[in-house]
Amino acid sequence: MQKVAFYTLGCKVNQYETEALKELFAKNEYEISGFDEVCDVYVVNSCTVTATGDKKSRQAVSRARRLNKDAIIALIGCYAQHLTEKEIDLSEADIILGTANKLELLNHIENNLKIRKAHDIKEFDSFCETPVTGALSDRARAYLKIQDGCNRFCSYCIIPYVRGKVKSRELSAIRKEAEKLAENGKREVILTGIQVGAYGDDLGKTVSLIDAIETVASVKGIERIRLSSVEPVAITRDFLERCKKLPEFCCHFHLSLQSGSDKILKAMNRRYTKKEYLERVNLIREYFPDSAITTDIIAGFPGETNEDFSETLEFARECRFAQIHAFPYSPREGTKASKMSGLPLRKIRNERAKQLILLSEQLRNQFLETQMAKTRPVYIEKQDSNMSYGYTDNYIYVGVEKSDKKTGEICDVCLTHDIIKNNLDDSQ
Repeated sequence: MQKVAFYTLGCKVNQYETEALKELFAKNEYEISGFDEVCDVYVVNSCTVTATGDKKSRQAVSRARRLNKDAIIALIGCYAQHLTEKEIDLSEADIILGTANKLELLNHIENNLKIRKAHDIKEFDSFCETPVTGALSDRARAYLKIQDGCNRFCSYCIIPYVRGKVKSRELSAIRKEAEKLAENGKREVILTGIQVGAYGDDLGKTVSLIDAIETVASVKGIERIRLSSVEPVAITRDFLERCKKLPEFCCHFHLSLQSGSDKILKAMNRRYTKKEYLERVNLIREYFPDSAITTDIIAGFPGETNEDFSETLEFARECRFAQIHAFPYSPREGTKASKMSGLPLRKIRNERAKQLILLSEQLRNQFLETQMAKTRPVYIEKQDSNMSYGYTDNYIYVGVEKSDKKTGEICDVCLTHDIIKNNLDDSQ
């Protein structure tokens, strides 16, 4: 039996797609091994959001080559999609496949076809099915990919160029996968995609994100549903009213902000203002007062002044985020922002990111204080000899004394300082 190992960089969609490939290889009698083991095949599912993602993708390929010089090494995904002809020639990978044709990987390996070209992403205008059953994963929750691609074209982002336009999955396929996940003991699912809030836009807008949520909620055995990052425009009164009716819906919203300055938001092509963003935040709290609202913010975007950054800090306080994922701006070749003037020095970008991280810690503590002595449902995800661990519906990680509840079950927990563990993490 041949051994295959996977190394995944980047977003939750990549993690989902790696899981789909693992199941495909296992079904064809490959042994799934660790990436540090000597294997016959190595698969690097790459990321190209930042130059760091590119670098780590290349390093993973080189590491695999050192582990076994005779192995078949495949570089797939977003970084592979973005490679120039020169970079392809210099790569140590035997097989290079992009985001649209990565499912051809097994066929190429089985037939000893060493292709080194990503297909034109524009050729693929419908959702590519990568079904996951959850049978191989020992995690208590599972990702469920409902769409791919992005139509936003933010000025700093390369993803629309490597993932293509929005492609939504049919509700029947979503339901079928949710049923399989439930059969394999997954009680919590995370609906994920590249631009999740745009779900249905390419289907004549006859369906939307809330229809996908309600479809999964109707599946017997699925007890909790979470969303990955959604854009503010997806948050409407109708959306929240329908979510509120679903006991399975978890009140954690990751609303990517990126800047608290209207000037910078416009330069980023984010297509909303601070006022519009705050309206969505307040609307969420109207329906889900205890919800955790988390966000992403880029520090040091081209043209960002000290005043712009101070405005961002103040706006983050006004939004009362439960956590901020802060990143110093990194120029991305091929994007409009990479050609913009006024880029702050790297030192300034890094310092601003550090300030955001400190603010995130303060806001996190403030959010936790509002939750003390409240009873929240906790989904038990793992246990040791003495403790049970899991997340509340509003995404607070806790550890409580082990009870008769088993992994995969939900129990009510009264929140106190001593049971809260370090979080939020990036495992969702």
